[in-house]
Amino acid sequence: MKRNPYKGKFIVFEGLDGSGTTTQANLLFRYLKNQGKKVYLTGEPTRSLIGGLIEGQISGDWKSTPECLQLLFTADRAHHLEKGIIPLLKKGITVICTRYILSTLAYGSIDMVAETSSHLPPRPALQGSAEDAQWLINLNKKFIWPDIIFLLKVSPKICIQRIKKERFHKELFEKEETLKKVSQNYLKFAKKLKNIYLIDGEKPIKEVFEQIKKFI
Repeated sequence: MKRNPYKGKFIVFEGLDGSGTTTQANLLFRYLKNQGKKVYLTGEPTRSLIGGLIEGQISGDWKSTPECLQLLFTADRAHHLEKGIIPLLKKGITVICTRYILSTLAYGSIDMVAETSSHLPPRPALQGSAEDAQWLINLNKKFIWPDIIFLLKVSPKICIQRIKKERFHKELFEKEETLKKVSQNYLKFAKKLKNIYLIDGEKPIKEVFEQIKKFI
């Protein structure tokens, strides 16, 4: 991955499903806008044709191999950058995005076939799957890296409780055991990669945002 060479700042929110990334991204968007900043809010997967295919697999409407899903994520990201994010950054506009490459590394490093096929033995995240992680890194290595990544740290148990309050069904990744593995991956990659700030996402919403404002 390469550093952002453009005038605008690229800010990303990452975390488990149910960790509050959308809520905090919206709060930051309104905060910066009220300060008179030029700011744009977006997220991945996008609402493009490719994003729709991804959402369909995540919700269980159709199935493919983990490799196919990750290639779709990469294609969606390439289109997102080319048509949306980079043109805005060039103009000096701050772009806030929910989910980006770190999500791909954290979720994609899990053997998703083992999660969805009961006849296959599960494999611990990252352990024994370094080759998969490197493949994901290679897929994304030509993309720009954010200036700031806020990683909201929330326990899988709390995330599941939040998800149950908001939705009537669980999607592909929304199982507590899966989220535990994803959480471990997030923290492992956070130690290796730059510009990642850990935020305690279990505090009340306003207190979480106060942590974020300090970095901004």
